[in-house]
Amino acid sequence: MISEILPVWIRMLFLFWASMLSTATIIFLFKKFFRKAWLMDHPEKYPHEGNRAPVPYWLWIVLFLNFLLQSLLFLDIWYKKLIIILILWAIVTAVSFIDDLETIDVIKIKVHPLLRLMMQIWVWAIIWITSIKIWYISNIFGWIIRLDNYFLQLWDFRIFIIPLIFTIVWYVLVFNSINWSDSIPWLTSGLVETSFLILLVLTIKLYIQDTSYLSKENSEFVLLLLAILIPSVFVFWCFDIQKKFLIWDSWTMFLAFMIATIAIISWGKIATAATVLWMYIIDSFYVILVRLYNKKNPLKWDMIHHLHFRLGSLGFSKNFIRNLVYSLSFLFWIGAIFLDKTWKIIIFCILMVIVFFVTKILSLKK
Repeated sequence: MISEILPVWIRMLFLFWASMLSTATIIFLFKKFFRKAWLMDHPEKYPHEGNRAPVPYWLWIVLFLNFLLQSLLFLDIWYKKLIIILILWAIVTAVSFIDDLETIDVIKIKVHPLLRLMMQIWVWAIIWITSIKIWYISNIFGWIIRLDNYFLQLWDFRIFIIPLIFTIVWYVLVFNSINWSDSIPWLTSGLVETSFLILLVLTIKLYIQDTSYLSKENSEFVLLLLAILIPSVFVFWCFDIQKKFLIWDSWTMFLAFMIATIAIISWGKIATAATVLWMYIIDSFYVILVRLYNKKNPLKWDMIHHLHFRLGSLGFSKNFIRNLVYSLSFLFWIGAIFLDKTWKIIIFCILMVIVFFVTKILSLKK
């Protein structure tokens, strides 16, 4: 464990380089092992991936090992929030890992989408019950939304209804938004890295402005977590760009879990962090509505309705789709920070129109 006597900036710098070196080293070693053991994926099972050679499939475990290693060595492992994060993260990853094993025909057990959703809701509810929760949010439009006005009293225990529902909805949205963006190479990595950087900036700002003991303690915890995650995801992003390995559900589950959790424990920096994901959050609603309209299971994966598949069907390259999502997400984030309420609402409406009608707009242009 790093001495708490040291300033948080020194501890962050140490963790940053330790995490980057550890991630790169583990990836290098595991890539060789996975290729020798032929722990590779099956691109022929996916029409949009069938034109490439098999690549190592399970390298997502590097993130798990690196985060666990850095936490055990350099953080206070008995800190309540860290214990909760590690335990629930392990549960989420285990369920997703089973699904990944079925995908590459190692086992025949398939995790039903409804079971995955129920698992998400259960985990997120546990997070709320164990005090990682939020009582209010200041959204991108400038309003303060109180979440603790209504509650149920059960003996000495209060169940705050709106925070509980909000926490569950927030986690489910973030998970599915991140999970549904992984069909375009290095798109998910870039969105996640940007989200972590935004949370880093917001937490540093809070750490400087709020000098209360609880706020300082909480901000330091978040900053140390981000000091581990940001370099680790960056290394993955570099390998992802070169298509050196495949990133699938177990990886996206972990990152979605960490984004949603850190946004909540960062004293509710949800709205600004969500701006990077608005493209896919809106796309999630679009996909669900279209599937319900067509009387199909809204939780079942397909290659038709998602934003990247709609753009791909028009003949646009993956590079174009990735750059479009990056550009719109970045512009919306800048607008959420620097523009006034009226312009934020206008930009949000424009983004909704783009996501819902982008296929029609671009098909007319072509």
